[in-house]
Amino acid sequence: MKKLLSLIFIGCFCTAFTQMKEDLVPSLIPQKIDQKSGYINQSGKVVITPEYHIAMFFSQDCNLLNSPNKNARIFGSADYATVEKNNISYRINKKGSRVYQYKKSDLGKCSEPYEMHKYKAFTLNGAYGLVSKDSIDLGGYKDFDIYPQYQMLYVLESDRENPMIIAVKNNKFGIVDKNNKTVIPFAYNDIKMNLSWQTAHLFEVSKDGKNYFYVDKNNKAY
Repeated sequence: MKKLLSLIFIGCFCTAFTQMKEDLVPSLIPQKIDQKSGYINQSGKVVITPEYHIAMFFSQDCNLLNSPNKNARIFGSADYATVEKNNISYRINKKGSRVYQYKKSDLGKCSEPYEMHKYKAFTLNGAYGLVSKDSIDLGGYKDFDIYPQYQMLYVLESDRENPMIIAVKNNKFGIVDKNNKTVIPFAYNDIKMNLSWQTAHLFEVSKDGKNYFYVDKNNKAY
C-alpha cells in the first residue's frame, strides 16, 4: 500500500510588491557603504549618496497606490523607492530627492489576492526536497520534483511556475530551479530570503555572513 503524506507549506507569505515582467536588472541598485545605504548603477558607480539606514529597490508600494489620499497615490509607483533615515521613512525619486514622507493615515489596503506556492519544500529523514503535488508516495522518487537531498530549501517569491529556490548543501548556500539545475553555485555563507529576486531579479548574498552584495542569475556581482 502506498504511504501518502499531506504536505506542510514552508515559508509562505504574502507580498505587496509587483513582480517584474522582464528578467532585467534595475538601473539603480541599493548598496551599503560604511554602514549607510545608497544606490549604485550597474557599473558600480554611486548615483545616490549613502545616507540611509534602509534603502529598498525602486518598486511599487501597493499601500500607497491604494491610499485614501489621492495626492499620495503617485508615490506608490515603481518610479520611487522606500528609504529610512533617523526612523523616518520616505519615498525618493531616481535623482535621490525625497519627494514623500510616509504617513500612517495615507496607507491603504493592498488588494492583490494571495496565490499559494505551487512548489513546496518538503522534509524527509532530515533532508529537504521539493514537491508540487498535494500528496506523495514516500516509497519512490516519481512524486518528488527534487528528491530530499539538501540541508535546507526555501522557495522564493517569484514566478509561480518557475520559481528560484534557495538551497543549502555542505553548509554552503546556492540557488537551484525546480529541475534541480544549479543557477547560483554553492559558494555563499548566506543568501537572504527576501524580495530582491521578485522585485529586481537579483539575489542578496554574502561570503562571510556579514557583508552582503547582489548577484544576478549569471552570478555577476553588483
